[in-house]
Amino acid sequence: MSDEPFAPEPPRRTLLASPSLIGGIAFLGGIAVALGAVQLGGGFHRANPAPVPLASPAAQVSQQPSVVALPPGTDLATLNAREAALAGKLDLLEVRIRDVDGSARAASGYATQAERLMIASAVRRAVERGQPLGSLENQLRARFGSAQGDSVAAIVQVAAQPVTLEDLRLALETIAPRLASAPDDGLWARARRIVGDMIVVRSAGSPSPRPSDRLSRARRAIDAGDVEAALAEVAHMPGAANAESWTGAARRYVSARQALAEIERAAVENPAAAPAQAG
Repeated sequence: MSDEPFAPEPPRRTLLASPSLIGGIAFLGGIAVALGAVQLGGGFHRANPAPVPLASPAAQVSQQPSVVALPPGTDLATLNAREAALAGKLDLLEVRIRDVDGSARAASGYATQAERLMIASAVRRAVERGQPLGSLENQLRARFGSAQGDSVAAIVQVAAQPVTLEDLRLALETIAPRLASAPDDGLWARARRIVGDMIVVRSAGSPSPRPSDRLSRARRAIDAGDVEAALAEVAHMPGAANAESWTGAARRYVSARQALAEIERAAVENPAAAPAQAG
């Protein structure tokens, strides 16, 4: 190796130290600043926005529903036949539904009819036995009060003062001695009645008007349950004024039986009637 010392390298020039490069950068910066000022000031001339083209009427065509394409080989006649068969089955189903609905309504009507008949039967048993109605009175008013108000009132009245067939029979035997003569009959009137009973002129087949015969017919009518016939016989006897209590009870009994018959007839003739309920 040489013993000569290394010569020092000359100093390197950087790019920034070049005067020409610095001048170029300054020139470009000035141009950028000028362009920015022009843009902030509104520019030289603003360009009008391009008009948006309007859609032509021909382009506004209503969209038609898409038609499902049938698979190849489909028989339209077969499809129509199947559609008709399906429509027939639907019609038959609707008829059956209406029949079921009608049957349900009919069953409800018959159930209501059965309830009304049961109530009428229970009320009749209570009246015939001389027992109070109790809760049956509310049921009677609810089921029949609106249409058969008079009949319901007659039944409730006789139930408040019970009268049985046995009561009428015993009471008739009690008042029988007083039925043969009027309360104000004197000795002469009684004698004339006795003589008149011995000689009776009547047409063949007509009942005897003698008090004893009338009393016998009244007893037979009571035994047969025909209180109305017994009441008619007693009313034509000389001592009918002495039997006002008995005749009043007999009339209540007859009125109650007529009311019961009306209630039972209404229960049978109106199967679809429903009780009045709140709500």
